[in-house]
Amino acid sequence: MTGGRPSSVARMRVTLVGHATVLLELDGVRLLTDPLLRARRIFLRADRRPAEPGWLRPLDAVLLSHFHRDHYDPGSLRLVDPEAVLVGPPGTARRAARTGGRRAVELRAGESTTVGDVTVRATEAAHGRIPGPFRPISLGFLVLGSARLYFAGDTDLFPGLAGLGAEELDVALLPVGGWGPRLGAGHLDPLRAAQALRLIRPRVAVPIHWGFLRPLGTGRLHPSYLTDPGTQFARLAAKLAPDVDVRILAPGESLEVAEGSAEAHA
Repeated sequence: MTGGRPSSVARMRVTLVGHATVLLELDGVRLLTDPLLRARRIFLRADRRPAEPGWLRPLDAVLLSHFHRDHYDPGSLRLVDPEAVLVGPPGTARRAARTGGRRAVELRAGESTTVGDVTVRATEAAHGRIPGPFRPISLGFLVLGSARLYFAGDTDLFPGLAGLGAEELDVALLPVGGWGPRLGAGHLDPLRAAQALRLIRPRVAVPIHWGFLRPLGTGRLHPSYLTDPGTQFARLAAKLAPDVDVRILAPGESLEVAEGSAEAHA
């Protein structure tokens, strides 16, 4: 099921666009995370990109976790609703001025803003500091309304994840891979993401940040580091956090979350 508003039965709809780009629809609010909407970004290209212009407008806010090139793309920001506010770490306002002068809200971990009837709270992320003159930090986000969701952005395991378990989360969006054969420090792989579930304890987990981007020149190759992280995560989660329902979404698929249940739709 793509586009439109959540059904009257669903409390929240989560649609995977690709990589760390996810459309969240909750309580009449539409949020887009880390938009990467173009077929190419520097030396990376996107596979399996669904085309759904309705996802981009109307849009209430864009959540930016950090400014690495696979999460922050000025060209993609120019494609989304110009009325959407950018919510991100310090440095967001300066970047917003370069993409049409849209409104920006800068947060640090623990700080919150409201978008309609939804609260967006910034969380810590163990992804290191981003090189640059302003050295902005990385964030995750809690999206809190009639349902509760955690978007991790890019992170590794850190002690503060245990505190998220108190939020009684409905959904956690966790990175489980990347676009190259090796993950550097500050990332979750399938095992560490499954271990994170024991701390976060969501009802449903959706693996993101895997199998979507690949370096230019790989052609038709399908190396295991691109194809396997999602299923590896699901297998490990079944052992380490068996109470969590893992849902693997292909780009363009949605997950509708209602009281006590979750359903996936293409």
